[in-house]
Amino acid sequence: MDRRHFFTGAATAVAAASVSRVALAALPDAHTQSSTATAAPLLPPDGRPYNPVVTLNGWTLPWRMNGNVKEFHLVAEPVVREMAPGFKVNMWGYNGQSPGPTIEVVEGDRVRIFVTNRLPEHTTVHWHGQRLPNGMDGVGGITQPHIPPGKTFAYEFVARRPGTFMYHPHADEMTQMAMGMMGFWVTHPKARHPLIAEVQRDFCFLLGSFDVEPGSATPKVNTMTDFNTWAFNSRVFPGIDSLNVRRGDRVRIRVGNLTMTNHPIHVHGHEFEVTGTDGGPVPKTARWPEVTTDIAVGQMRQVEFIADEEGDWALHCHKSHHTMGPMGHEVPTMIGVDHRGIAEKIQKLVPDYMVMGDKGMADMGAMEMPLPDNTLPMMAGQGPFGPAEMGGMFTLLKVRRDQRPGDYRDPGWFKHPAGTVAREVPGDSAPPAASPATPPATGSPDATVRRPAGHGGHAH
Repeated sequence: MDRRHFFTGAATAVAAASVSRVALAALPDAHTQSSTATAAPLLPPDGRPYNPVVTLNGWTLPWRMNGNVKEFHLVAEPVVREMAPGFKVNMWGYNGQSPGPTIEVVEGDRVRIFVTNRLPEHTTVHWHGQRLPNGMDGVGGITQPHIPPGKTFAYEFVARRPGTFMYHPHADEMTQMAMGMMGFWVTHPKARHPLIAEVQRDFCFLLGSFDVEPGSATPKVNTMTDFNTWAFNSRVFPGIDSLNVRRGDRVRIRVGNLTMTNHPIHVHGHEFEVTGTDGGPVPKTARWPEVTTDIAVGQMRQVEFIADEEGDWALHCHKSHHTMGPMGHEVPTMIGVDHRGIAEKIQKLVPDYMVMGDKGMADMGAMEMPLPDNTLPMMAGQGPFGPAEMGGMFTLLKVRRDQRPGDYRDPGWFKHPAGTVAREVPGDSAPPAASPATPPATGSPDATVRRPAGHGGHAH
């Protein structure tokens, strides 16, 4: 994981530099960002004060005040997103990245968002979850004409309620969202809110799925469910930054789902409460403790907890294929299959042939094999004790007693106190599993197996 550029202070936010003043002086600058590092929170330079969020491997879009209106400039355009070191994907996004920059406003703000279209086809932007005039809702052909290539449209409305929202196209959305067009929106409360707590760390990220053939660089936009790359903010483990907090911090994590399936997001070592959805804050009487929250398609969830347990805690989607890198799905299970004899014969024809999968897939975590260009291993990431055997939608919540307030830098691996790591029991030796697997006894089956029919393929 490249952390050299992780948090270099407030200057990192400013790295979202203005690349050019738009020829039309009426438009605010179109800020852009090329770094995949997590930018420092953007402290509001003007307008109403608020406690900013941290966008995992992303950034917040600067604005300008024009009278009493907060003005932003989004540019829809082709981008190249490095999903992990060495793995670059052609996407469509906003202002240099996919997902686009997070937009942060305050309840009651009048906002004006200019959207310039640099895509090869028309687009729109839908402000997911906002209360606004119907003509600002961004549904192409229904509430507005599409934004043609090369044109700029303006959206204007009042951010009427605080909460966690998204933005995305409602024009050729199958293609445009499959290519990565989406972004986060946070409306902060204008004053102390009885259902919105003050927190010390406030993180946000969007869930993403892509189907990128190994050796290629452009997602297959017609894929419905059988994706091979699962991401937090278009980054995949070990290319995802960790969530670094101080012990005792109240932590809020906001997650949105614009993939084609649900994702049960699970945090280790702590229990949390779902305190908000895209419908608003959850009443306190309706909250209950969880360690996993299922986020359905098109939904947002914000969870909160006190980070009171030190360590490096996994945070991941609980669908096991979603914590993997690109993998073949039409592969027979070889566990328990006796390769003896067959492997030697094959190696006479294919000298590099290897027996794989007969004892499970764990060997893949440590195996270094040549890969096609521009892809990832199925399992990646190394920890202090060896291969992590994870990829995709996986990262770490790092809780440290000496993490300074406002410091989001990676503290490194946790140093476990003596006697607190699971250990081998000396003198005990379990026999290996029988191989090949013991064949079932002949006679009447004790269960009836109904063969699937009509629905091939793999469902996540």
